[in-house]
Amino acid sequence: MNPILINIGPIEIRWYSVLILLAFVIGYLIVMKTCKKRGISKTLITDMSFNLIIFCIIGARLYYCLFEWEYYSKNILDIFKIWEGGLAIHGGIIAGILVIFFTCKKKNISMLEIMDVFAPVLILGQAIGRWGNFFNSEAYGPTTTLETLKSLHIPNFIIDGMYINNSYHHPTFLYESIGCIIILLIMLLYKKFSKQKTGRVSAIYFIGYGIIRFFIESLRQDSLMFFNLKIAQIVSIIMVLVGIYLMIRPYIISKKYRGKIYDK
Repeated sequence: MNPILINIGPIEIRWYSVLILLAFVIGYLIVMKTCKKRGISKTLITDMSFNLIIFCIIGARLYYCLFEWEYYSKNILDIFKIWEGGLAIHGGIIAGILVIFFTCKKKNISMLEIMDVFAPVLILGQAIGRWGNFFNSEAYGPTTTLETLKSLHIPNFIIDGMYINNSYHHPTFLYESIGCIIILLIMLLYKKFSKQKTGRVSAIYFIGYGIIRFFIESLRQDSLMFFNLKIAQIVSIIMVLVGIYLMIRPYIISKKYRGKIYDK
């Protein structure tokens, strides 16, 4: 695939950059609409969104470069070439959580409530952003056959794009993008039909994406490694555990509170 969308003289506009920008714009519009319904300050969310965009990109890039340090230590200037790819979503997630944590602590507001606002747009942004990997010919899976890809009813333009280094590969970027859409639908259904408890939407994100990414990572051929382990799988397990805690947290707090009443 051609990673460049438009050439304007010496300036290259890449698909990867455009899709990341599109994800942020769509996410921001959805967040602002959500805030209006919940009565959350638009100024607060606008300021936080600005910080999230900056620090999530920085976090995602630094995380990626850290686990590819053997290369970047010899090519320091390449660290700044984010338009060529190399953003690790887990680094962005960690940076985003830190931004939300410190902002909410400073403003004395519920961190989980704010996380519930951003979680659906985050998973939507990931679904969009994965297509940047497609145009960059990265985040692909093991070699396979043309017949296998056709049997999965994958569109021909994706199959053609998965012909890399003289072999066809599984489009793991597509599998993950579809998985993210499924998680988003589960979030929306939960919000619509349940008596929502703060933190549950975030829990669905952590559990859902953690599970999907763990299995997708087992197929990927360009994983970031920590010794002989795929770092994304380690982080995915941690995400699932965090999600489970958030899911049962209301019951833990409720039980603790009842215990205090009983003791009195």
